[in-house]
Amino acid sequence: MQKSNRLKKGGAVAAMTVALVGGFEGLRQNAYPDPATKGPPWTVCYGETKGVQPGDHYSVAQCKAMLEDSLQEYAAGIERCVTVQLPDKRYVALISFAYNVGTKAACNSSVVKLINAGATKQGCDALLKWDRAAGVRFPGLTRRRVKEREFCLDGIG
Repeated sequence: MQKSNRLKKGGAVAAMTVALVGGFEGLRQNAYPDPATKGPPWTVCYGETKGVQPGDHYSVAQCKAMLEDSLQEYAAGIERCVTVQLPDKRYVALISFAYNVGTKAACNSSVVKLINAGATKQGCDALLKWDRAAGVRFPGLTRRRVKEREFCLDGIG
């Protein structure tokens, strides 16, 4: 995986992304079931699901490293599907969105399609539609989308 230059370790954009995603995901060192399904996918650290099994436990350092690696992956996905220049905060918002819903869902969403078409405000507003998991509206997802939308709209008059 090629690392994103915009998410270089110690950089302002990386710090903003870690703070946004980490703040909403929260840190849990022991694996737990998905809140929507009450089972798989099992989750650990800052929302990591890849290969997570019941009973898994990670140190804080392992969790931070996992988050940084995952953010690189999601940043690369956003960079592949977004065809317009993104200001830093909009870029951070889209990485957070992709981290939560998956790169494929984010890239196929009206959010990215509208932003790519130059309808930036409408694309940012479309983030608010993504506040459900397994068909259930989650207040935490609503708060996350409101914050992502705020980041996304930064600089729009």
